[in-house]
Amino acid sequence: MTPARRTAGLSRRHFALALPSALLASGCAAPHQGIGRPGDPIVLTLLSHYASGELKEALQGPVNEWNATHDLVKVRTKAVEFTDLLTTLMVRQAAGQGADIVHPYCLWNGQLVRAGVLRPAPPEHAEEITRGYGKAAVGSASVGGKVYGYPTEVQTYALYYNKRLLREAGVDGPPRTWRELEETAYRTTRRDQYGNTLVQGFGLSTYDDSTTVGQTLALLNAAGGTFVSTDGRTTAIDSPAGRAVFDLEHHLVAKGASAPGVNVYQAFPSGQVAMVVSAGWWTTSLKTLMGKAYRDVGVAPVPVPEAHGKRATLSTGFMLGVNAACRHPREAWEFLRWLNTDRVGVKGATATRMSALQVSVGSLTGRADDMRTLLGRGGDPNLRPFLDALAYAVPEPNVPGAQQAKSLLRKNIEALWTGQQSVDEALRTTRRQVDQEVSHSW
Repeated sequence: MTPARRTAGLSRRHFALALPSALLASGCAAPHQGIGRPGDPIVLTLLSHYASGELKEALQGPVNEWNATHDLVKVRTKAVEFTDLLTTLMVRQAAGQGADIVHPYCLWNGQLVRAGVLRPAPPEHAEEITRGYGKAAVGSASVGGKVYGYPTEVQTYALYYNKRLLREAGVDGPPRTWRELEETAYRTTRRDQYGNTLVQGFGLSTYDDSTTVGQTLALLNAAGGTFVSTDGRTTAIDSPAGRAVFDLEHHLVAKGASAPGVNVYQAFPSGQVAMVVSAGWWTTSLKTLMGKAYRDVGVAPVPVPEAHGKRATLSTGFMLGVNAACRHPREAWEFLRWLNTDRVGVKGATATRMSALQVSVGSLTGRADDMRTLLGRGGDPNLRPFLDALAYAVPEPNVPGAQQAKSLLRKNIEALWTGQQSVDEALRTTRRQVDQEVSHSW
């Protein structure tokens, strides 16, 4: 999660970065350094999707700090909307105009490595990343066993639930198993006298890739399954775990506890959905949207099929890496090390600049120690299940054909939910289409 568009006021993903116009000199992958005078600093360009709002402001601080304290190397940021980011990365690279530092969605890393966009991290940086970040974050930032960048925002998936709706249905707390999940979904579903759904027990939504696929993969991981095989050349969805997930979702829709056509990002805050699986970025948006009603929101781990089952969930994220065409990679990696590993004081604690940045906007990095320190000082307790999940989350597959494979999976999930395909047909079609895509992409 691609992390696609949200409704107005919900998104933190479509932000861009802008630095003062004085830093208009081009960087390593562009034709000039500085403005051509002897002694001009190297100016590195950083391409991201942070376009406005709180993330723009949050990143502006450390970038300005770097530029104010480093005379020989400056950083200039460029921005595009998230929906244009992958295309921009590929097109600019082909035209020889790629940015020196790039901030891709980790789902794309396999494709970007194959296209020659990403440079492997030097050994000392790879060692720092492997040592300092959780397994899922390192996996997202790696392709073929090689680390390609510093993880930035990391999202894990958990179960959001409305305490009031569960309480009114006589349910004591959030479900821990799939049986409890179904029972709670049916008990909290409410309809009017004409049969119209007033409250969905469990929110399945066809809103976008991130929602439809993210929910399903989180449940698949919780069942011990994976979407793509270990070697990245076939899908593993047509498995007992995959069948169990598709069966669960089919039952919820068929029995009226889920209405996939409803936008859960609007329905949950308004009290029309009792439970939904989503990523941690949503907490800040819910707090803003719901006001006092946010006290009814709880977060719990994604339920597992059986009691005492091993926990697992989905992890997605972004990373900062260096372009393979960058003419000053040493300087680019040094900036990334400074941003992502140097520790600074934050309200009486210490953490990396990137960790402090993400927590300030209600998100996480893959540095669990930083997160525990920062969240222990007045942070939202609803973020803690997402922090705990860093220890057991499964990274989203990032093989070369991952983006298209994800889109194909979404198409078949939606066909299942809308009754166009049976469970058998959806599994069979997904396996055939995704196998063809990922094998073709190598």
